[in-house]
Amino acid sequence: MGELFSTKEIAKFLNVNEKMVYSLIAEKGLPASKVTGKWIFPINLVRQWVELGTENYPQLAKLPPYHGLVLIAGSNDLLLDKIISTFNIKHEDHMAMFGIAGSMGGLKALKQNLCHIASSHLVADNEDYNFPFLKDEMDQMPAVVNFCLREQGIIVQKSNPKNIRSAKDLCNKDIKIINRQLGTGTRQLFDRELKKSGINIESINGYDNTVARHMDVGLEILMNKADAGPGIRPVASILGLDFIPVCKERFDLLITKERFFDKGVQLFLSLLKGKVIQSTAKQYGGYDLSMTGKMIYPETDPESE
Repeated sequence: MGELFSTKEIAKFLNVNEKMVYSLIAEKGLPASKVTGKWIFPINLVRQWVELGTENYPQLAKLPPYHGLVLIAGSNDLLLDKIISTFNIKHEDHMAMFGIAGSMGGLKALKQNLCHIASSHLVADNEDYNFPFLKDEMDQMPAVVNFCLREQGIIVQKSNPKNIRSAKDLCNKDIKIINRQLGTGTRQLFDRELKKSGINIESINGYDNTVARHMDVGLEILMNKADAGPGIRPVASILGLDFIPVCKERFDLLITKERFFDKGVQLFLSLLKGKVIQSTAKQYGGYDLSMTGKMIYPETDPESE
């Protein structure tokens, strides 16, 4: 991980006051980890974060010409996992590989030309998905294709024994949660919901216990290691857990325009209109495929499509 800095040291490194550091963690994805109630900062990751945010950064090496490997990075999703495995079974001369990086990590990987496709569901204050972040992160706007709409909310134990009804109930000390990592769209949405509810995150038992995948949240709750956690309805459905809906979100695939017509990318996108995605979404529950496979443009209202 490299050398670890304190809040005071990282504020001096970034030439900002300490209060601004907390805003950068919550709003800009400044790499940080909380240990025994105090934030620590891996300085090597902070340097990468600064470099990625640099304007007019020198052009990085391109991905090699397409040779059969489709690289996907970003937000984790059960239906996306199924389509990736279907692609690999159906197309013997091609392979799709996925790197769990969270939505923000997917955008940064796309910017660095480390992947062909990024998966993301970041929502801005104006309720617009992905485009405000693309404008901030990308030098050139990529093509945006909807993968699905899905239900986000709070996963709770079967029969909801702690009687959790909303995010406000999570500040009860008798309730322990499991959280998603910083940089994930689910964590961002969860933090927004807590802020809207006026909840101090310091009052939430387990807020700093994080996992990488949606299914990991569900398994922690299934094994009684936690009472609740942010996640998507399909996880609750598959594991027989209860679910408190918060919103329906748009989950998109972001593709650089210069790689959009690569054969593997087009073969992958063709699966968005196939039988497998339809049957799997129905089996899992919590998915809406009414926009799946459609190109999305800035200022588009998903309900008007």
